[in-house]
Amino acid sequence: MDRTFHPRSRRIAPLVALAAASALLAAGCSSSSGGKKSEDNGDGAAAGKANTPRMTVALVTHQAPGDTFWDIVRKGADAAAAKDNIRLVYSADPSAGAQANLVQNAIDQKVDGIAITLAKPDAMKDVVGKATSAGIPVVGLNSGLSDWKKLGLTEFFGQDETVAGEALGKRLNSEGAKKVVCVVQEQGNIGLTQRCDGVKKTFSGSTENLYVNGTDMPSVKSTITAKLKQDKAIDYVVTLGAPYALTSVQSIGDAGSKAKIATFDLNKDLTGAISKGTIEFAVDQQPYLQGYLAIDSLWLYKNNGNYSGGGEQPVLTGPAFVDKSNVDTVAKFASKGTR
Repeated sequence: MDRTFHPRSRRIAPLVALAAASALLAAGCSSSSGGKKSEDNGDGAAAGKANTPRMTVALVTHQAPGDTFWDIVRKGADAAAAKDNIRLVYSADPSAGAQANLVQNAIDQKVDGIAITLAKPDAMKDVVGKATSAGIPVVGLNSGLSDWKKLGLTEFFGQDETVAGEALGKRLNSEGAKKVVCVVQEQGNIGLTQRCDGVKKTFSGSTENLYVNGTDMPSVKSTITAKLKQDKAIDYVVTLGAPYALTSVQSIGDAGSKAKIATFDLNKDLTGAISKGTIEFAVDQQPYLQGYLAIDSLWLYKNNGNYSGGGEQPVLTGPAFVDKSNVDTVAKFASKGTR
């Protein structure tokens, strides 16, 4: 395995160490699914709070209903908020226009900081400008590595989606794959596009994007099934999120296909599937770490003037491969909803 993308590689280890050191004082909170309505988190935490003045921070993402990936992000954010004496207000909407309105709501509430995803950066440009004009620091996480500096964000925490895609493409070459379908659950999401483009760049076989409606899982299943029935030459299905990988297992069975599955991102069910061999491997970007570092960075900025990456470089949380060789180690954390 290429050490550059191993979970214990030098590229990832400093970030894990940072999170582990900070987490000694953290008290995590459970997380429910997100939605259009804002929710307060962290108020009930009883231990490990900083003695600095209470802050209010908004975390605004493009989470679609039912996407469990964001539960992991929120657990990390909640842990940092509990440690740092932060009132965390979470809101989400997959519509770029609606997400921008949620950021405007946070500005109107005069929050002390905003953490935001930039799945569709052009739609967020104006409202981010309004936040910075109002003196509210804005940091990015998960989506928007190519655009965070252009939009005036102070810091960014996530993975380079193009690099992650390229790593997966190289891995497919070593697996002997010949024809790949890349399942995209949200059209217009720049990060998802970069993943499939990265796969295509380094994969020596043929690739094709398959667009599905990620908010309608029965439709996802039927669309993938139909594609596999129509093209028996497909030997690998690449999905861009754990729920879609698990659904693809069913699609392969229904289609009578011999295709294998690789995916981006994890959850506890996905690690079980890797252990059983129904899914070959996953590329992990450590969403807990993204949520934790984004919220903690706003506390550090306000109370000590710190910029992670010096305000010039992103803080990378991935990519790292999870497969049968290391899934047991990762699974014990995934079972708690933190990987």
